[in-house]
Amino acid sequence: MRISFRSNSFPHSPRRATAADGERRTIYTVAHAAAGSRPPWVGLAAAVWVQVAAGSAYVFPLYSHAIKEALGYNQKALTMLGVANDVGENVGLVPGVLANRLPPWLILLIGSACALLGFGTLWLAVTKTLVMPYWVLCIALCIGTNSSAWLGTAALVTNMRNFPLSRGTVAGLIKGYVADNAAEHSHFMFTQISSVVLGVYLMVATVLGDTLKLSEAITYLLFGIMILLLLAPLAIPIKMTIYPNKPKREKTSTLAPSYSTDSLSGPDQENSEPLLGGTSTFVTGANDSDEATDVDLLLAEGEGAVNLKKKRGPRRGDDFTFREALVKADFWLLFIVYFCGVGTGVTVLNNLAQVGMAVGADDTTILLCLFGFCNFVGRILGGSVSEYFVRSRMLPRPFWMMCTQIIMVITFLLFATGLHSLIYVSTTFLGICYGVQFAVMIPTVSELFGLKDFGLMYNFMLLVNPLGAFFFSALLAGYIYDKEAAKQQPGVLEPSTCLGPDCFRLTFYVCAIICCCGTLVSVVFIARIKPVYQMLYASGSFRHPRSQQLH
Repeated sequence: MRISFRSNSFPHSPRRATAADGERRTIYTVAHAAAGSRPPWVGLAAAVWVQVAAGSAYVFPLYSHAIKEALGYNQKALTMLGVANDVGENVGLVPGVLANRLPPWLILLIGSACALLGFGTLWLAVTKTLVMPYWVLCIALCIGTNSSAWLGTAALVTNMRNFPLSRGTVAGLIKGYVADNAAEHSHFMFTQISSVVLGVYLMVATVLGDTLKLSEAITYLLFGIMILLLLAPLAIPIKMTIYPNKPKREKTSTLAPSYSTDSLSGPDQENSEPLLGGTSTFVTGANDSDEATDVDLLLAEGEGAVNLKKKRGPRRGDDFTFREALVKADFWLLFIVYFCGVGTGVTVLNNLAQVGMAVGADDTTILLCLFGFCNFVGRILGGSVSEYFVRSRMLPRPFWMMCTQIIMVITFLLFATGLHSLIYVSTTFLGICYGVQFAVMIPTVSELFGLKDFGLMYNFMLLVNPLGAFFFSALLAGYIYDKEAAKQQPGVLEPSTCLGPDCFRLTFYVCAIICCCGTLVSVVFIARIKPVYQMLYASGSFRHPRSQQLH
């Protein structure tokens, strides 16, 4: 059997039936596709490793101070490098467009080439092997971090299409969907727990490595354990290959008794095909009866018994093209809410090393590792918690963006105090809230505007990162930092170091105000989309809306 990392495309609702279709129209249930289906889980395991490789942009604060010292840049020049870092990471419109036209492996290959070219050039500049002008360094960093956009788009779009019924959980950290049966739930729990264990392990190993003098043998041992934890998600498809689960035969709603899903599959056919075929409809078992009625009506229309009129355009929850989404108010409300949360958060991330040094933190590496781990936890919680409440209470996912932005207001005020004792607590809260913003935005886009142009819309939303970095980090934080540094060192032409709470205090106040505005906008946004979520999750699980309306 050929196993591949591939994406499955599908329509959200039954296509219009014609006479050529006859009565051979099949409705697939979750149970038919999920049990023992190996390719989606192999793609999930591969996506975990791809996401690890795609995290290069997040380590910019780790080496930014070294670039500053080696090349003699001031803070404003360094923050512009941070903007280039964020532009490369988040401007993924090209991979977003190509996600529907190229296979995932080719997108991954392009991303790998970008990483080699960009970071290879950066290495030559920092080691002074080649002397390069500043603008070349910006372009090289932009190309290198743009690999994250290519790798992340391939991994996310593929798995969002492979597991469409639990988009929040998938978005949390490229996880599988939580189906109703115990086997699938156990697979998901194993993957999620192994990822949490890996995050905790890396956090502890980093702290120990910076506080204790470890021997070379112990260092290699810690590295070997990390590799084993990275391989853990592969245990799912291996287990499903050795011990395949036989799908239970269920009677699904079909157009005629003679055409059941089992009879079409054949008794000897392995259930290892893609979750969805190009002309099949994917619905949950709870809605089979409703969807069967829709199909009957469509067949009747094909025979001339019923006249159905097409609606003028897609409604929220249907499949939108990118152009159709751009003219919707909800699209821009989500963009503004996400901009207020992530745009301010990335400002602290890009300047985290300087923030730590300004308040007297001994080791900024631990500070960055703490932010990264909490960002990881926030993505896990944002995806899983929003998934639970949207199914049980029909609570719109952006509610959690609003809650975390309220916490971010308090966090920025804590940062503004400049107290050394609060720097680690503030970084913890900011990392969690930052991760939640990202994890909630992804499924919200797919639920409101569909998966047709999801890759393009998702990458368009990511533009808030470089925009926030430019306005809040380069123009605001960099200017204030250099101004305060000049006050502290009046005799130095271009001072590079600023110490004390005044270096970033005004920046944190502005970020707190921006998050207050984001909270107010999110209240309006939640009120507008609440009926949509009540329609999508009325049965307790995601239900694809009908693409056609009866008049």
